[in-house]
Amino acid sequence: MSGRVYRRCGCRTTEGKLAGASCPTLTSNTKHGTWTFAVDVPTLDGRRKTMRRGGFVTKRAAQLELNAVTQRTGTSVKNDDRETVGAYLTGWLADKKRTLKPSTHFGYSEYVTKRIIPAIGSKRLEKLRHEDVVAFIGLLEEQGRGPATISKILAVLRSALSDAVRTKRLTHNAAEHARSTAVVRTEVSPWSVQEAVVFLDHVNGAPPWRVDPMSAIFEVIIGTGLRRGEALALEWDDVDFEARELRVRRTLSDVGGHLVVGAPKTRSSAAGVGLSSRTIAALERQRWRQQVDRVKWGAGYADRGLVFAREDGEYLRPEKVLHRFRDLTRDAGLPECRLHDLRHLAATLMLMNGVPLALVSKTLRHSQVSITADLYGHLTPEAAHAAADALGTALDVADAERSAEKQARERGATTLRPHQPA
Repeated sequence: MSGRVYRRCGCRTTEGKLAGASCPTLTSNTKHGTWTFAVDVPTLDGRRKTMRRGGFVTKRAAQLELNAVTQRTGTSVKNDDRETVGAYLTGWLADKKRTLKPSTHFGYSEYVTKRIIPAIGSKRLEKLRHEDVVAFIGLLEEQGRGPATISKILAVLRSALSDAVRTKRLTHNAAEHARSTAVVRTEVSPWSVQEAVVFLDHVNGAPPWRVDPMSAIFEVIIGTGLRRGEALALEWDDVDFEARELRVRRTLSDVGGHLVVGAPKTRSSAAGVGLSSRTIAALERQRWRQQVDRVKWGAGYADRGLVFAREDGEYLRPEKVLHRFRDLTRDAGLPECRLHDLRHLAATLMLMNGVPLALVSKTLRHSQVSITADLYGHLTPEAAHAAADALGTALDVADAERSAEKQARERGATTLRPHQPA
């Protein structure tokens, strides 16, 4: 596990016991005693055993020998073997801040500070056992946390402990084999195309003065499959009207009440997206609306170049868009739907109209086609029926060709005269 170097001596107390590292002379006389190292090493049965070696004249000599032992046994050197889970996780979060996206780091911090540390943070890191993690899962279930939330919390704990194992801080990951109740993936059921049209007619309105100020963002999300954060961070420089394409270069996130603009979700997310004539028309209406806002606000307009912004040009808050979407959905008399389901709707409409799965995946900017297949391959009965019909037709055609060849061979055989002996 971990190792440390310290001084001790052979003095005895008034009771006749070895004073060891507790001898008071060690603090007043730097030449008193000798140097010793102690390290916890793994054993064949998976337990640990403390190895101690003393008698070193200098601290450096003891440290060098300790380093040699840790290299042979695969253990780590850490001066403080009393570190708690909470202290380790706090340091781990600080290190992760350099590599994680702000929104991801915020989510990790919420799980660590509000769930993990209050429950098991006081335990010694090296004393944490599988049973402790299982008990922690039980506590989360008693608190009413759902399987999906528990799974995410465990993933964070597992990742942190895995890093400790990789850096030789620990010999094993106590959370590696701990599992919560299986998460049942809910099948995505977006609106039908008819319901989508009802919604868009409602938000666009018949007379221009009835058009909802956020109508364009919903039209564009449905028409492109953009994520909400990607749409809110979209700038006019990202839109090429002539090429009928937009580029996704950034995303807007709410991190603890603060709006943060960062990189898209994945590398594949930062890609070009084609635009239909309907989507282009929605963007042109949005551009015209912003011109009106600029005139209205004058010098007070914050021109950030955003495609979708508040009336004064500032960033729209994600939750404001969500709340407006829910209100419009209810007013239109449509079934409740998540805003993210508009992205699913875009995928479904493409699949229903025969767009190849690979092209759908590229439009949605998934990192792998398999992700698209897992998410959307089962969404529409129409797509499933089309696939089944295509498979059945292919088999029918092959069967018909085989039958025709067989019949041709049989006809040929009957026309041949049998061999007559001489």
